[in-house]
Amino acid sequence: MNKIPSTLDLDALRSFVTGIECGSFAQAASRLCRSTSAVSAQLKKLEQQCGVELVVRNGRHLALTHNGEIIMGYARRLLALNDEALLALNGKLMQGEIRIGMQEDFGESLMPGILGEFKLHHPGMRILARVDRNRGLLNAINENELDMALLWQLEHVQRGGKPMGQCQLEWIMHPKLDITTLLAQGLPLPLVMLESPCLMRSRAIECLDRANIPWQVVFVSQSLSGIWAAVQAGLGITLRTRIGMPGNLHVAGAVLPSPGNLGITLEQGVGNDAIHGAQLMLGQLMEDALSKVM
Repeated sequence: MNKIPSTLDLDALRSFVTGIECGSFAQAASRLCRSTSAVSAQLKKLEQQCGVELVVRNGRHLALTHNGEIIMGYARRLLALNDEALLALNGKLMQGEIRIGMQEDFGESLMPGILGEFKLHHPGMRILARVDRNRGLLNAINENELDMALLWQLEHVQRGGKPMGQCQLEWIMHPKLDITTLLAQGLPLPLVMLESPCLMRSRAIECLDRANIPWQVVFVSQSLSGIWAAVQAGLGITLRTRIGMPGNLHVAGAVLPSPGNLGITLEQGVGNDAIHGAQLMLGQLMEDALSKVM
């Protein structure tokens, strides 16, 4: 077994993080103003220090191993803290503006903690935050109106965003709604849904149709707050994750077929070097916050 050193080389960590973000040594070398061979050597040095393989080739691109995924989160935090310390000493704490977006499910439950922690470390940064549905956030990313956005992963669509994990979808209802009797009598299941297009609405309908369970949309809302209000009033059942679920609601359990999981992704805009550090830190804060609720 290789002996793990007492410290990790920050230059090697920076080459590692940049290489994964860029997808190749050549692009990482260009960003770091170093030769490709130097960046490759730094990565090899880091793997020797860690005693494990961190990166594998996936065609022309780089992919993280399991150990690489573990060290990546620590690497970003170490680099962010290092850069912040140097900027503070030189009176150049991060300044400027960053525009972030979050899907409605994450906005109320995760955003306050994320923004508070970020502002604590970067008081000079101005934050513009937007809470919206998937389509609005994706349009904003495409139009360069947002620098980054946390949203539900589009099914069957590859955009190149960073996967942030999978969330179990649940049938959520008020305890006073007796769906067992409805199902036994063959009556339509009352659904509370967002307006189309909606990933969870589509997933709910497909799931029920496969199980030959009749359904009827009884309430449609333009916002998630409207969904929670209708479900709490006992109007029907909805399909969401447990993130942000009001405390007086519960999941239906095995009464209905499992709707599976839904991925979460972090989409990045065009961005610029001035806010790159802010994007890294916010991305890590989002990842940490999600790990506590998934």
